[in-house]
Amino acid sequence: MTDAPDLPVDFGDDGLVPAVTQDADDGEVLMLAYVSPEALRLTVETGTAHYYSRSRDELWEKGATSGNTQSVVDVRVDCDADTLLYVVEQEGGACHTGFRSCFHRSVQAVSEDGQSLAVETTGEQVFDPEEAYGK
Repeated sequence: MTDAPDLPVDFGDDGLVPAVTQDADDGEVLMLAYVSPEALRLTVETGTAHYYSRSRDELWEKGATSGNTQSVVDVRVDCDADTLLYVVEQEGGACHTGFRSCFHRSVQAVSEDGQSLAVETTGEQVFDPEEAYGK
């Protein structure tokens, strides 16, 4: 059954919608990134995750530089059509710092002003970002 095939996605004032990326096998949340209309279209058409980099102000295909690709199993939209969920098969690490997930640190304490965190690294690095990106 196809519901509302013309469901508009709310790309917000900046033309972007957040996308949570989740591992298809174990459900781990790998990352959160932003998606433009073109990135969403390319993701659905190619089956490879595409995002929009706010810091570089450009479209990017996940893994094009690092080789740590994301094959998209499903793209879901939330009830308000203002957030996407990419369900992917992750090759290598999802985080540009070399970790499998961008959420590789566990909060242990928060400063009184709420601006600083004490964290413990709970994940492991799965690739060397210097090797992958030449930085």
